[in-house]
Amino acid sequence: MTEVIANSIKQKHIEPIMRQKISLSHFFYLILTCGFLCLFLFPYLYLMLSSFKPSREVISSSPAFFPSQFTMDNYLAMFNHLSIGKYFGNSLVTATSATLLSVLLGSLASYGLTRFSSKLGNLFLVFTLGVRLIPLISVAIPLYRIIGEVGLMDTKLALTLIYTSINIPFVIWMMLGFFDSMPKELDESARVDGCGMFGAFIRIILPISLPGLATTAIFSFMQSWNDFLFGLLFTSTSAKTVPVGISEFLTAYNLDLGPMTAAATLFSLPVMLFSFFMQNYIVRGMTMGAVKE
Repeated sequence: MTEVIANSIKQKHIEPIMRQKISLSHFFYLILTCGFLCLFLFPYLYLMLSSFKPSREVISSSPAFFPSQFTMDNYLAMFNHLSIGKYFGNSLVTATSATLLSVLLGSLASYGLTRFSSKLGNLFLVFTLGVRLIPLISVAIPLYRIIGEVGLMDTKLALTLIYTSINIPFVIWMMLGFFDSMPKELDESARVDGCGMFGAFIRIILPISLPGLATTAIFSFMQSWNDFLFGLLFTSTSAKTVPVGISEFLTAYNLDLGPMTAAATLFSLPVMLFSFFMQNYIVRGMTMGAVKE
């Protein structure tokens, strides 16, 4: 009888208080999340809305968040001044090629490091990850001489090779957790079925690690897509990418911000749409290799 009364008191008094605390904490986290969301979205929304403003409003000393009138003049000026289709094609080819190559080579290296642990492999891993600590600008001059001597200046192949070499250490680091969390019994069962090591990797390990590969590919693509430094140094006309093309609106005698905001808005859309539709893979990929089973 006493237990029944105690349970009744708990249901009437304690549980509503707990639900109230939970709802208050959820409300607090919701407000905090909305605040961070507004903080990160504000610059992009301002950029996007500025692309539809008249040019005089974009460079106004007292700018408004919303345009007084929506106009497409900035986009028309962008297409008139830039070979935007060519630049987009160059960026897409180099970023996609570098992403595919870096994910393929980096995942193979990461798989080998997890399956054949040795002192040499650990040394290679430390050296590879240490490369990520080197500022990219410090290797620009050696790369410039190498690319010039082999005759690859102003070519998409040069950018593809550079972006691949930059992304491979990141791919190795990201995929280590995924492959390390997979039991080695999967490889052994694949060998029993007649697969070699490469066959086991392609048929068994690779399909299981698709969320991790997708996450790694997205970040690698964004790294290559947004690059400005090497695109500026190693291209002039035929292989110029969009970030370098956008900088043409900034000169010593002119600051044409209207078409520049239009080009920046258009340039950011592919990555934003790609990330939006692949967000499930990103979340799964970032948490999949966090815990070793």
